[in-house]
Amino acid sequence: MKTMQTLGTLSNLIDVNEKEGWFHLHSKECSYIIQIHPLGYPLHVYWGTRLHDPVEVETIIPDFAQETNLDKLPQEYPQYGSGDFRNPAYQVVLEDGSRITELRYKSYRLLKGKRPLTGSPATYAENDSEAMTLELELEDSFSGLDVVLSYTIFAEFNVIVRSARFFNRGVKTLKLLRAHSASLDFQSGVYDAVYLSGAWTREASIQRSRLNPGTLRIESRRGMSDHQLNPFLALVAPDANEHYGEVYGFSFVYSGNFSIDAEVDSMNSTRVTVGINSFDFSWRLLPGEEFQTPEVVMAYSKAGLGEMSRTYHRLYRTRLCRGAYRDRNRPILVNNWEATYFHFDAEKLEEIAKAGGELGIELFVLDDGWFGKRDDDKTSLGDWVEHSKKSPLGLQDLSRRIQQHIPQFGLWVEPEMVSPDSDLYRNHPDWCLHVEGRRRTEARTQLVLDYSRQEVVDYIFQALSDVFTRAQVTYVKWDMNRGLTEIGSAGREPERRAGDRTPVRSGIVSAA
Repeated sequence: MKTMQTLGTLSNLIDVNEKEGWFHLHSKECSYIIQIHPLGYPLHVYWGTRLHDPVEVETIIPDFAQETNLDKLPQEYPQYGSGDFRNPAYQVVLEDGSRITELRYKSYRLLKGKRPLTGSPATYAENDSEAMTLELELEDSFSGLDVVLSYTIFAEFNVIVRSARFFNRGVKTLKLLRAHSASLDFQSGVYDAVYLSGAWTREASIQRSRLNPGTLRIESRRGMSDHQLNPFLALVAPDANEHYGEVYGFSFVYSGNFSIDAEVDSMNSTRVTVGINSFDFSWRLLPGEEFQTPEVVMAYSKAGLGEMSRTYHRLYRTRLCRGAYRDRNRPILVNNWEATYFHFDAEKLEEIAKAGGELGIELFVLDDGWFGKRDDDKTSLGDWVEHSKKSPLGLQDLSRRIQQHIPQFGLWVEPEMVSPDSDLYRNHPDWCLHVEGRRRTEARTQLVLDYSRQEVVDYIFQALSDVFTRAQVTYVKWDMNRGLTEIGSAGREPERRAGDRTPVRSGIVSAA
């Protein structure tokens, strides 16, 4: 890593003025500027329409040198306890019980392209020429805590992709109580907030309201992101619409508990923080260990909400989605659920497939009810073997019959779940999330399997692999239908059974 000494343009996407201490990230139509305060705090200077030369950048950068009150400085990754009373980006407990840390700038690194993110889904660059990454290393010399802030700029997209990595360089254990992926201070509080709420059958309802002094919070505490509140927030100019006006979008690429806060303070500035929900979260960071946060994709639009949406759609279709079907048309499918619900046999399914084949359907998806004794939604989750009455000759035979009419065969699964009325639960009642001595909350007549136990992972992987292979499955419809309760794991040491954890990552996945 480098310390700031000289003036120089180091790439076509990121300019660095080491003498003045600023970084200018820029795509075709967007600029993002960070400045290092003389005391070592990374400050947020600008995010908006593209600036084209150093002179233009210099005219925008204010003189923060004389301001030392952290409560008034626009920061990139603020702490709590040393003068800033707004929402912090992170919080750490030291072994002496204190919660005071103070991250200051140490050095920077420029990387071609974008490094993979460990343990989480993430955007990517197909080659090093289409993106560049700035890493700012911050340190708290007292505790030995280091944090690396990562910023990726794509040449063809008006986005900044942010995340943070925590390192314990000290000799004592640290405990993370809050580890957000990004924080951003706007000098104005005059914005509307746009976010997505909903429920089953009315997902992604658009909500829009004026930000007022105080905090607007979008969050999930269900162990997963879901349709109640989407992990997304946009700040928009009051006069902005689909086609006009400035928009700043924040999309969190994570499927566990999350929170997005927009706080307007007494000075009418706005702080947005995005990351893993600090509610019921903690993580022990032993000496030498690191913790990687998920990433936030921040999109800028000067032409309204429509342009922001199209930016996200283009980026996610081409640089978040992966696999053989990223750039190919998905097969046209028929699903038997509304036609049969649980009441089907091989003959009825083949009849649907025959009609579908005549219409040009390319993929038949067999939904819930093909396994165990699953004749209703109260039984058999976890028993991933063929229903003996519905397919007495097995899924291999059923798939062969279907493929006489429709070329591809897909299958529904919900592998996070177990029914109390199942052979799996009767044989392994300890395999679900539970806390000894506490009741087990059922929702949709099901419990959640404990994937922190290797034996659970091994069983599910083997059971489903066997079925998918026999049935020649080319598509998986993966459901996840309830939140997490009684979160604990008897298979882990006591200090990591509940509090010291990240939320279970779950979601709805379609794969081919």
